[in-house]
Amino acid sequence: MNNTLRSIGFLTLCAFAGLAQAADDAKAIVDGYMAAWNAHDVDKAATFLAEDTEYLDITVGTPQKGKAAARDNVIKVFVTAVPDLTWKMTGEPIVSADGIAFQWVFSGTNSGAWSAELPATNKPLKFEGVSFIRIKDGKIAYQGDYYDALGFNKQLGW
Repeated sequence: MNNTLRSIGFLTLCAFAGLAQAADDAKAIVDGYMAAWNAHDVDKAATFLAEDTEYLDITVGTPQKGKAAARDNVIKVFVTAVPDLTWKMTGEPIVSADGIAFQWVFSGTNSGAWSAELPATNKPLKFEGVSFIRIKDGKIAYQGDYYDALGFNKQLGW
């Protein structure tokens, strides 16, 4: 009986250790991803995305599907429009083996065009939000960003 209890205890401990390691991995993936954004390296940031990733900026409403779409229509747009951007996690994230949720603050100066229709305003911006990220096979399979678009737009004079 004692050997059975020890075996169960050992297996339980191993399972918890595995979950803790997976949660550490999820945090490390997001830390690397955010570091690439903060280095203004669009291609490096995209390496953290799964080929079939889905990226939802709730203020846009339509998700970007696939790594290339997320890279070109989200990451590249922000890095181009706010070339001095900083994206920082605030507070303690909620981390599990297959995902992470965290609050953040994004800041910089809009010194680049958002698109042909939206030229640079040369105004500073700073806004807070929350991201929900799912990890699958060591890559970001889903990212959902939620933030105050009205406040963001007002800062830019739109």
